[in-house]
Amino acid sequence: MQLTKLSLKNFRNHSAKELSFNKGITLIVGSNAIGKTNILESIYLLATGKSFRADVESEMILRGQEIARVKGEIKIYENIEKLEIMLTTGQVMGIRSVKKRYLVNGVARRMVDFVGKLLVVYFSPEDLEIIIDGPVIRRNYLDLVLEQVDRDYRRVNLSYRKGLRQRNKLLEQIRDEGKPRNVLFFWDKLLIENGNLLTQKRQEYIDYINDGDWGFGKLFIEYDKSIISPQRLEQYVRQEVASATTLVGPHRDDFRVTLAETAKEDGQIKRDLHVYGSRGEQRTAIFGLKLAQLAFIKEKTQQSPVLLLDDIFSELDHNRRKKLLEIIPHQQTIITTSDIHLVEPEFRDKIEIVNFN
Repeated sequence: MQLTKLSLKNFRNHSAKELSFNKGITLIVGSNAIGKTNILESIYLLATGKSFRADVESEMILRGQEIARVKGEIKIYENIEKLEIMLTTGQVMGIRSVKKRYLVNGVARRMVDFVGKLLVVYFSPEDLEIIIDGPVIRRNYLDLVLEQVDRDYRRVNLSYRKGLRQRNKLLEQIRDEGKPRNVLFFWDKLLIENGNLLTQKRQEYIDYINDGDWGFGKLFIEYDKSIISPQRLEQYVRQEVASATTLVGPHRDDFRVTLAETAKEDGQIKRDLHVYGSRGEQRTAIFGLKLAQLAFIKEKTQQSPVLLLDDIFSELDHNRRKKLLEIIPHQQTIITTSDIHLVEPEFRDKIEIVNFN
């Protein structure tokens, strides 16, 4: 898989930008705040339908504009597909409009049918949040990986989220308006069916990580799954009505990133890196997660995803940089850096360098 062209219109700080990429490695060099990360964000948007940093679509639109467009051309073997996402503020020339549209070869598509056309793995210093931040970040990580490779997961996850919102509304009506509890029957069934599939798919990916060797020690993920079943929903029904919130299900999942170690007396132990890991160990674990993600997507799709590396060389020591440079040539890779001297000279001679100034 190769991203051959990228076109931006009113996206972030780029009023108009055209870029072409070869099938190898592209290094984008420029000072901070010049818009290098915005390039990677636009590629990520074409792949996932989401931003890795914007809470709402309008944040990605150049200030003072109502519409932004991101277009990309991808090549898979000999086939060419043109992808486009149009973003609006919700108002265009005084007329209410949808905030996001997806097009493939000029034809409108639903997000569930758009995501997965372009495959990417994005790696930045902020990925440390997967370990040190809250469970929402970790659930989003699982969704990101699985939604790229599995259309059923995308469809079921969308259905589950819609059903969850509806069930929470009904819980509020049961509490405030005295509606009977049997109004939950349909939504309970839908959430249980969809939720169990999400849990199964997440477990499969976590097992893949745990069964692999990603270098720098034995990485192990402990999956704290929130099983949803008729029995558990009945168990928590009073608390759910009181809080108007569904308290069990994959929207409550979490996981711990641990490092397996061998102790003389107790055998193997697993150390929670959130609590007991050094910053260096946490970075190493994230590096391992990204390598696992890259391998998993390749295995599931038989395509090499585009690797996006956002100014990470300053965060990696010599051994990790060396390991990364071994991996980079095996798929199309787009890298940003503010300091070209962090990239080894012998490596620079083999790549395309784009200067942003």
